[in-house]
Amino acid sequence: MTSEEPRQRRDRVAVVVVLYNSAPLLPDLVESLPAGLTGVDFELVGVDNASPDSSVETLLELAPWATVVRTGRNGGYAAGINAGVAAARPHDAVLVLNSDVRLRPGCVAALLEGLQRTGAGIAVPRLLDADGALIDSLRREPTVLRAIGDAVLGAQRAGRFATLGENVTDLDAYGRAQRSDWAEGSTQLISRECWETCGPWDESFFLYCEETEFDLRARDLGFSTWLVPEAQAVHLEGGSGLSDRLWVLQVTNRVRLFRRRHGRVAVDLYWAATLLREATRAMLGRSNSRAATRALLRRGDVARSAPTPAAV
Repeated sequence: MTSEEPRQRRDRVAVVVVLYNSAPLLPDLVESLPAGLTGVDFELVGVDNASPDSSVETLLELAPWATVVRTGRNGGYAAGINAGVAAARPHDAVLVLNSDVRLRPGCVAALLEGLQRTGAGIAVPRLLDADGALIDSLRREPTVLRAIGDAVLGAQRAGRFATLGENVTDLDAYGRAQRSDWAEGSTQLISRECWETCGPWDESFFLYCEETEFDLRARDLGFSTWLVPEAQAVHLEGGSGLSDRLWVLQVTNRVRLFRRRHGRVAVDLYWAATLLREATRAMLGRSNSRAATRALLRRGDVARSAPTPAAV
């Protein structure tokens, strides 16, 4: 599919969207694609993770030219992305896109320019919420000190200091192109070379931390994640943090990922800092933190982080 705007470059992008109860979100998503991909040849690949709603029918009604992959199961977000990339026709880059993202005009062309930077493998846009406010989408690598900073100061305040916060919360940082250890995964353009070198996303992370693992793995192999501020997209963002089940999955997956990359002493300290954060918030009456505290105290739950089919 070629966007309706005059083509300005020959890059071909596979736009991969995982579908799960996504039907209400798809009209605005599909409507944003032609302008968002101005000048770019693209293929839209919708991956149905056994969604119980009419996501597939809605997508095909809106975009009958789209490629649809029916996985027959809900294997999680990473599994859906991998299935979409495997089914896509030859491409120069993969655009991983949430169904609740709306591309601003020229977004993908700007991201493709960002991939031309030396060492770049992943390009991400400046993200705005539904009200036009900036979303803190850049992240620093998880460390014990940053986990402590989050527990003591909170993510927003700790993020003002590079050594203490994982979230990059300095608004000025989002006005200039820069490298990031990783970025939130709703809108990521990944070069073909990066994907082929790094391999697919890790499907053992059913939901949450799959983009963290991939971006850090890519960095380890020499492919940087770059913010391209000229590229913009709107991410409506769900309220997943309000769900006890999803919050537990997010918290325990963070500890699982840290365990994969660090030794026993560091992992124990990271687990303790994470437990401190959740326990103190549980004492403030947050039910999702109470659930996370119980899961962290059951160390086996953290090791397993069992998939939750209703979560995607």
